[in-house]
Amino acid sequence: MSNASGADGADGAATSTKPRYHKRTFTGVGQKELNKEIAKLPKETLALWEKYGGDETDDKEAFQKSFIRHVTTTLARSIYNIDNFSAYQATAHSVRDRLIKRWNETQQTHTEADSKRVYYLSLEFLLGRSLDNALLNLGLKDNCGEGVKELGFAMEDVLDQEVDAALGNGGLGRLAACYMDSLATLDYPAWGYGLRYTYGIFQQRLKDGYQVEFPDYWLNFDNPWELPRLDVVVDVKFYGSVNRYTDEKGRKRYAWEGIDTVQSVAYDVPIPGYGTKNCINIRLWSSKPKRQFDLSRFNEGQYEQAVQEQMQAENITAVLYPNDNHMVGKELRLKQQYFWVAASLFDIVRRFKKSQRPWSHFPDQVAIQLNDTHPSLAIVELQRILVDLEGVDWDDAWEIVTRTFAFTNHTILPEAMERWPVPMVQYLLPRHMQIIFDINLFFLQKVEKAFPDNRDLLARLSIIEESTPQFVRMAHLAVVGSHRVNGVAELHSELIKKTIFKDFIQYYGNDSKFENKTNGITPRRWLHQANPKLSELITDTLGNKNWLKNLDLLKGLKSYVDNKDFRKRWVAAKHSNKVRLTEYIKKTTGIIVNSNALFDVQVKRIHEYKRQFMNILGVIHRYNTLKKMTSEERADVVHRVVIFGGKAAPGYYIAKLVIKLINSVAEVVNNDNSIEDSLKVAFIPDYNVSVAEIIIPASDISQHISTAGTEASGTSNMKFVLNGGLILGTVDGANIEIHEEIGDDNIFMFGNLAHQVDDLRHAHRYRNVPMDPSLQAVINDIESGQFGDSRIFAPLINTLTLGQDYYLISDDFQSYLDAQKLVDEAYKDKEGWITKSILCSANMGKFSSDRAIQEYAERIWNIEPVPVVTKKHI
Repeated sequence: MSNASGADGADGAATSTKPRYHKRTFTGVGQKELNKEIAKLPKETLALWEKYGGDETDDKEAFQKSFIRHVTTTLARSIYNIDNFSAYQATAHSVRDRLIKRWNETQQTHTEADSKRVYYLSLEFLLGRSLDNALLNLGLKDNCGEGVKELGFAMEDVLDQEVDAALGNGGLGRLAACYMDSLATLDYPAWGYGLRYTYGIFQQRLKDGYQVEFPDYWLNFDNPWELPRLDVVVDVKFYGSVNRYTDEKGRKRYAWEGIDTVQSVAYDVPIPGYGTKNCINIRLWSSKPKRQFDLSRFNEGQYEQAVQEQMQAENITAVLYPNDNHMVGKELRLKQQYFWVAASLFDIVRRFKKSQRPWSHFPDQVAIQLNDTHPSLAIVELQRILVDLEGVDWDDAWEIVTRTFAFTNHTILPEAMERWPVPMVQYLLPRHMQIIFDINLFFLQKVEKAFPDNRDLLARLSIIEESTPQFVRMAHLAVVGSHRVNGVAELHSELIKKTIFKDFIQYYGNDSKFENKTNGITPRRWLHQANPKLSELITDTLGNKNWLKNLDLLKGLKSYVDNKDFRKRWVAAKHSNKVRLTEYIKKTTGIIVNSNALFDVQVKRIHEYKRQFMNILGVIHRYNTLKKMTSEERADVVHRVVIFGGKAAPGYYIAKLVIKLINSVAEVVNNDNSIEDSLKVAFIPDYNVSVAEIIIPASDISQHISTAGTEASGTSNMKFVLNGGLILGTVDGANIEIHEEIGDDNIFMFGNLAHQVDDLRHAHRYRNVPMDPSLQAVINDIESGQFGDSRIFAPLINTLTLGQDYYLISDDFQSYLDAQKLVDEAYKDKEGWITKSILCSANMGKFSSDRAIQEYAERIWNIEPVPVVTKKHI
């Protein structure tokens, strides 16, 4: 890779070889050197910066002035042609002006402090909308709301104009977003690194009940929340060959000569903390060609070939998770991952080198967290940089690498572990494949020394899977190259030590490398922003907003659980949220539901292990039970609205069939007047963060029903309970720890346990296990054509029969139905349900992302908070 030029705000960057303007850079070694630079400035310059470089005030009038300025200059509009979207743009730019001030102060403070930073590498950052979050975190909501109103707009309409940033898919990306919010709020010096996807994953629409994917054109309009750094450009190489040579010291060295170069261009996204001036950064990389247009080919009439290089380069960051069902897609996905980590490592290393410290100090200044296996190539890339480019001896370089990286595992399923064919890696990244072989060799030599002649252990621990062709096991690489490996819930962390990483435990020992860090969520987004009426009630009750930075303070609500006025306001807040969701369902699906019914929600990525299939099979059972009742019997039944949402991966055929079955069942149920509105089913399309903010506060019961031992943690379960919703769930993931916190009376658990799963699967595979009778009756209904052409759903049903029911739906089905009956009985006791709801929220302090980040900072990253306490405008 060639050198990058450009700036990081106050953090500085390397200058280009021919700068177009004078650029002052700071070495990053403390206040003393910074003062020397400032001392060189003329007094008149200093005076002007002090006079005009301060914060814009946050009062209403200042905001209105800024709003009008952006309408007339940034948008080139006038009072006569401004609509809601223009009002959103002007508001967002006005807020961003204030955000950038904090961002600059933060970067300058971190440079002066010269403290250790953490770099969070995540292929997804599911941020959602940014304006409301920025208003809340900056404390501008009231003044801006009044200012917008006086200018002729409603803040609710303005906020609704923003499009969700299409930078993630599900829990992985939302966790990263929550962690960035907490890092900023807790004053930690941190950067996130990701990719700026042109189209995100996809926009989900429904056609005849099927999921149809469309590009998500989220960048078609102005995006005020990113700062293009068009002068921060990194050249990333692919393909080519490796040359061996002897350097001036007589050492054997290697030089990688890539033959295809793509440019990585930086876009920065400021992330403000709550109740602090700290504003950290996510740097997203966008791919551009080294040469955008081949004029000679164009002049020869080869018009498509003239722009071919541009199209190939831009494809790298076109979509999240390119479809890897074919070899070209696999190569593009691997290319995407290396492009991202190569640019990020170059940026991190460049920032460190300005300090002129020895390389041995690198882990004392830099902590890099791998969010799942996607960034595992960063381990190899840093080793390459140190050994090939910086001349560090191999063993010293590897010591630096392993002290720098930490790895968060997010799965238990062996089939979800990333593996790349060795020939593909060798072709795309020839030098990296050599380094991986060497890393593996030296690691296995140590294993062999500790466990002589245990060839089976060597094979199981090897980063290279000896098959035809060979594969690189990315999770193994991440474990070997990191000083800490953590799971994301207590059960998950124990299971990975007993299953996918049990051989590493045998080698490393139980306590030296592996630990648990239970996930968390930010209460600023998931209660304060998503549920303003409940947030206001909590603040009024506790007397302040301190709970937003110390979620344990919610325990104070327990003393009000019997207070009539408090309970009345609690119910009013919940009902208001249900009315809002009712309106949204009608708007997006045309389905009319009763806001007084029990709202039963399952919204998450569609996957077999999450068992949306079992949920809809339970709905069919409920529907057929209702059909058999008399009107008098149905009068005593709890009315239910069952709400689904989530996307299936484009190539995941079975998951897409589940969506089709849900919508086919909904079509029948919702149009059957004989059951008298006692059951409704709705699938809400294009589920994202903004939709979640509407759905989650309205939930009465939410389903988290993965097969035991398959869900690493889950975070949607935390969001639902924090908002006073109850859980129907299996003994899996974070459900277990939520159960421990909120108590037996406030959660509905069912199903087999993780330690029983292997035996049950064995029985399905080798014995003739009969299907649960209630489930068989539901399958018969589907096969009879009750919900449309049964041939459509045959592959889905085959997962229970020919597929030997791998996710144990039959084994858990009766227990699931029994738990649903308990939910119905509990909901009939309205006062009892209110008590459960309050106690759920009150006991969720543990699940704040602030707690999780503090644990990472203290136990893994060894970083300290760096509060932004002074204002510098130079």
